[in-house]
Amino acid sequence: QLQLAESGGGLVQPGGSLRLSCVVSERTLDYYSVGWFRQAPGKEREGLSCIKGTDGSTIYTESVKGRFTISTDNDKRAVYLQMDNLRPEDTAVYYCAAAHWPSLKPTDFVTWGQGTQVTVSS
Repeated sequence: QLQLAESGGGLVQPGGSLRLSCVVSERTLDYYSVGWFRQAPGKEREGLSCIKGTDGSTIYTESVKGRFTISTDNDKRAVYLQMDNLRPEDTAVYYCAAAHWPSLKPTDFVTWGQGTQVTVSS
């Protein structure tokens, strides 16, 4: 059964860093792409980055290019989102999700984690 679970959120000061983890079911990355999204209060869910499990290719939305990095581990059981130079506007609930192809559109994703809160504040 396809399952994803995020962790690593928390409170961080502006300019700081966090690494989010998304633990995935065994062999998920053999068949799916995994993306990271966020949703701030009153705003639509926004696609941030996605990694294709079979070849490791990545895509990013413009607003996080150069600050956020998506990666997997050697066992392909987790997908990470390294977030650097965080800003207050990065405050949101962050989700990982799985899709059959690389995408940043929430409607393309078939299974979602429960989310983890990231708050950027001094």
